[in-house]
Amino acid sequence: MTHCLRRCALGFTLAAALALAVPPGLGDAGPPAPQGEDAGDRKDVHLPNGKLQTDEILKAEREQNIKDAARLVELSQQLQQDLEKYDYTVLSMSTVRKTEDIEKLVKKIRTRLRHE
Repeated sequence: MTHCLRRCALGFTLAAALALAVPPGLGDAGPPAPQGEDAGDRKDVHLPNGKLQTDEILKAEREQNIKDAARLVELSQQLQQDLEKYDYTVLSMSTVRKTEDIEKLVKKIRTRLRHE
């Protein structure tokens, strides 16, 4: 049993030593960063109608943010009405679901605004 433990300990020690011995950058398998004209081409992609792709994406995101904000206002008003309607000790499951829907909607809007 101790012979097996010694072999495992030796294996882990060798693996750790090899991991530390590899120079930084050799273990990275990612693609090289674009340089020259290729770097600028990614930002200036034109659609068949001649408009910039990034401009169209931003416009679509803005429209979706406006729709989601309107839905957010609607849900928050419904939540307020539900909270006023029910007793302080009783809440319906639909009220709890509305709060979850509000959280999801806010997260979507925040993600779009941060471009994550």
